[in-house]
Amino acid sequence: MPARVLTPCWRSRALGRDKRVNIILPEGCTEGGPRYPVLYLLHGYGGSRDTWLRRTRLLDALQGSGLIVVLPESGRRWLINDHAGLSYEDYVIHDLVPAVDEHFPTLADRSARAIGGFSMGGATALFLALRHRGLFAAVTSYAGAFEAPRRTGDPYTAHRGEPGFAMPTVESHERVWGPPGSATRRRYDPYLLIDASSTEPGPVIHMDIGLQDHDRMVRMNRTVRQALDRRGWQVEYHERRGGHDWEYVEAALPASLEFLSRNLSATAADDAVPHP
Repeated sequence: MPARVLTPCWRSRALGRDKRVNIILPEGCTEGGPRYPVLYLLHGYGGSRDTWLRRTRLLDALQGSGLIVVLPESGRRWLINDHAGLSYEDYVIHDLVPAVDEHFPTLADRSARAIGGFSMGGATALFLALRHRGLFAAVTSYAGAFEAPRRTGDPYTAHRGEPGFAMPTVESHERVWGPPGSATRRRYDPYLLIDASSTEPGPVIHMDIGLQDHDRMVRMNRTVRQALDRRGWQVEYHERRGGHDWEYVEAALPASLEFLSRNLSATAADDAVPHP
């Protein structure tokens, strides 16, 4: 049986409404068959659950990976508990992950669960993995916008009006993050999360950035990588040709999927959550 894309609609208690999500099931996935590791793959700013499918050859890239891939959506909101009171982090952690494990043949264990994304999604993936170390074993980020919690003003003024440009304005940014110094910004500050003490193991991290991306984006990826290295996190870091676009992401996909194949368990751990 070839790979399939399903679009279930489940009630989100965190958001107080129904939410649709795309689920990619690997080839050969059948009821009563084996269980699979899971990748939660997040879109960039302004995207949807369909963006990865429309803008990349994701289905082709996933052939033979043995991954279930979950594509949630938040549009111009980040998948965090934001300044305006929208609880997208709670949606992912407390609504979506349990629903996926309940309805699909997942290996419902940290060792077989990863989270990744592009730009907004890449940063959010790292934030959520560091805030919930018992949930995700691996992170893969493409051009992660990690310093969004520290952004002031509009560092992209010169690019406004360019075709395809999709960075938030000051108003849109502060709707999510609040003003500089807000509790939301402190909660997701990447350097505070990297330095936070925990008794739980941290995820392994794959970071990728295009060298023709915005200077600010390249710099923050290098700085986050250095902060992770100083704290002893296990990081695989790549710089390649490419800008802040989906052509770059598609070129980066193979290396990240190979990374996941090496770092996600393909068998249930002894303490795995039983699948219903």
